Amino acid sequence: MYKRQLQDGFIQIAFIIITIIANRRGLDTAAAVGIVEKIISFLFLVPSSMLSTVSALGAQNIGAGKRERAQRILYYAVIITVGFGVMISIIIQFISEPVVGLFTENARVILLGSQYIRGYIFDCIFAGVHFSFSGYFCACGHSEISFIHNIIAILLVRIPGVYITAKVFSSLFPMGLATVGGSFLSVIICVIAYVWMKKKQICIE
Repeated sequence: MYKRQLQDGFIQIAFIIITIIANRRGLDTAAAVGIVEKIISFLFLVPSSMLSTVSALGAQNIGAGKRERAQRILYYAVIITVGFGVMISIIIQFISEPVVGLFTENARVILLGSQYIRGYIFDCIFAGVHFSFSGYFCACGHSEISFIHNIIAILLVRIPGVYITAKVFSSLFPMGLATVGGSFLSVIICVIAYVWMKKKQICIE
């Protein structure tokens, strides 16, 4: 439990730091980032639900000795969330400005918000994958893996990436991609951990 609380605390700190970085670029950027965060939070309901779903169903099947079925649940969750992420990412590329425009009439904020969300939206793909793996690791009793990959991604990619892209680029599109980079690193760590568990026969038949 304390690991999950500590992990959530780090994530909140990361959001605060990203908000501070956005604020330093001006009010329009701060407003755009704030709007996009609200939109992303709504769209993330599907990917984030995979953590608790895979964790609950996986634990039930592992407890019943049906470890192979638990693996299939993980695979199905990954397929579902990748499919959702790809679909919503493509759609947002075409309707980013109208979507951001639902929250403001400021043309500059709409422009910046559309740039940011067109990069950030790809996080729906990769975040959904590592959410699914995190749920599986929790079902296996190894929630520390979820904690580790999140902290590494935040400290090595997400925060530094947002800071650098905010300094170098005028467009917010690269800043959105920096967040995606953090989730991509998490996916890599999750896959490595899963392969290691499979090799060591941990929670896997």
